Amino acid sequence: MSSLKASTGWKWLKEGVGLFRKQPAGLTTLLFADILVSVLIGVIPFLGAMLAIVLVPCFSMAFMQACLLIDQGKRVTPDVLLTGFRQPYVKTLLKVGLVYLAVFFVLAVIMRFSVDPDLLKQAEGAGDPNSLPKVTGGDMLGLLVVFLLQAIAVLTLAFTAPLTYWQSMGPGKAVFYSFFSVLRSGRAFVVMLLSWFAILFGLCIVVALLLGPSGAARIVIMWLFFLFFLLLQCALYAAYRQIFGTPAATPVSLSKT
Repeated sequence: MSSLKASTGWKWLKEGVGLFRKQPAGLTTLLFADILVSVLIGVIPFLGAMLAIVLVPCFSMAFMQACLLIDQGKRVTPDVLLTGFRQPYVKTLLKVGLVYLAVFFVLAVIMRFSVDPDLLKQAEGAGDPNSLPKVTGGDMLGLLVVFLLQAIAVLTLAFTAPLTYWQSMGPGKAVFYSFFSVLRSGRAFVVMLLSWFAILFGLCIVVALLLGPSGAARIVIMWLFFLFFLLLQCALYAAYRQIFGTPAATPVSLSKT
């Protein structure tokens, strides 16, 4: 792993767009299958939300594998969604999912002590709609800090799933290499994310100006968010490919750790 130029982030985003353009239907189908499964899991009382976080590496591996198939000129089919649930990979990916759960638990605790609980209830729709909480500068700062920490956590853990699947790393080693690979190439990732967000935000503004506060505008903006989520997944694959090399067509068996 070596540090990369900041402009590399823009290159990753363009390569991600190129991957998406090759098979937009296959990736979109995969996304909606992922959303459907996540919604069904979320219905489970109490455990649903935690289980959804633990399964994040399994689902993210599906998008990584889809990008690899596109890279190899192969067709993406819905069964790619099961990539992270196959033996012997699923056990290690679930262990990585427990790392995600621990990180998000810590962030939830930070959120609890940084932001007014009434404000959080109002944001979740559980508060009294006739009694708006007073928003202070401290609350806004707390929300910003937690949001940044969440973004950093998600980004630095982004390569844990492919490292366990494609390079047979155990959970601890995968987290270590994922974290420091992102850290060493931080400028490139910042450029990639800022470019991604700027284009998305700009398109949303254009849609809002053209369609106004209408139902059509909300639908278009929702589709833009779906599209840009896929583009970001493809860009992360491009980043992985440059940092760790193009994965093998068939991953080797996971080592027992």
